Amino acid sequence: MTINGNRITFKLTAFRLVLIAFSLIFVGIVAYRLVNVLQMTILTDAWPWGLWIFIDVKLGVALAAGGFTTAGIYYVLGVKKVKSVVKPAILTAWLGYCLVGFGLLMDLGRWYGWWHPIFSWGEHSVMFELYMCVLLYTIVLTCEFAPVLFKGLGLVKVSSFFTSLTAPLVIGGIALSTMHQSSLGSMYVLTLGKLNELWWTMLLPVLYYSSAVAVGPAMVTCETALAGRFFNHDWDKPAMTFLAKWSGYVMSFYLVLRLSDLLIRGQLFHLFAFDTPSVMCLLELAIGAIIPVYYFWSYKLRGQEMTKKMIVRNAVLMVLGVTLNRGNVVFTGMAKAAGTSYFPSMAESFLSIGLISVGILVYLFIVENFDVFPQHHDQPSVAGNDNEQSSPEGANLARA
Repeated sequence: MTINGNRITFKLTAFRLVLIAFSLIFVGIVAYRLVNVLQMTILTDAWPWGLWIFIDVKLGVALAAGGFTTAGIYYVLGVKKVKSVVKPAILTAWLGYCLVGFGLLMDLGRWYGWWHPIFSWGEHSVMFELYMCVLLYTIVLTCEFAPVLFKGLGLVKVSSFFTSLTAPLVIGGIALSTMHQSSLGSMYVLTLGKLNELWWTMLLPVLYYSSAVAVGPAMVTCETALAGRFFNHDWDKPAMTFLAKWSGYVMSFYLVLRLSDLLIRGQLFHLFAFDTPSVMCLLELAIGAIIPVYYFWSYKLRGQEMTKKMIVRNAVLMVLGVTLNRGNVVFTGMAKAAGTSYFPSMAESFLSIGLISVGILVYLFIVENFDVFPQHHDQPSVAGNDNEQSSPEGANLARA
């Protein structure tokens, strides 16, 4: 079988063999879970949401925001310079939401009832809105990425059909993403009196949405940098510079809103109590917002463009910061109200690791065999004004 006129390839490296091993463990746990319908977590009424909700929903959905933000920037705002990263961003988002859906399926007590909300609407429930938005947006992302898959398989007419649907799909995707990204914050608005006040606020929906809009392009930047290293793709300086500016502006808005909210609610001074919640909150703000925003504006005010190294560094910091934020809301902020400790079971941990491993393997297979990234050039391209270059290390492919 061929894809894009070439034989299917998938090199087995040590890293990929490790991923395959975790994936096989994952398959075994899933089979056991589906057949036995037994509790595999140590979640209780005190800790109703744990590792699966954190990774599969809270974090996974936020990091997959690069799909709708990048598509919106390119198709709606008409910023053509980001064209090279649109397909990789949509691929990452598509895989991310597929994994989110599967993770939620595993988290259901009776997984075989997943279809009930489709016919039995709970229109007053935030969870229902999240369910429908995630389901519909996964379908939208599938249709958005379908042209790449069908073109690679030689089904050009089918690919063209899905390409003709781009405009309504992008608009629908932005609408659906706006709703459920903010609703993830609304879920915890309902935990008044339980969630630590360093994180609880009526502005949680806005904070969740704005941080997702900032970290989405940052995640795309990290992905592009890794793809350039291991697959010898050029660093698209105009696209990456624009995404860095976008994330910088949006994260600046997030930081001002976050600190203003803490000040107005009288919680700002609690940041310096130096107990576990305050230390984790300071760490989250420093890594994910204060440091990246400082570097962004230090370059901006001097009239300089950020170097490739600084763009990637800022992107990594934002991804780590949002990861800490979502983890703090799920774990740190709820610990006192729960009155008991929580540590994920082996099944929870291996299922999460396996789910991520499957996602990485599928991503690597698609990138190697389908036209996701622009065709790279034989000569290395200039990466930025710091004279960094993306080296033509074809051997790096073997290390991916």
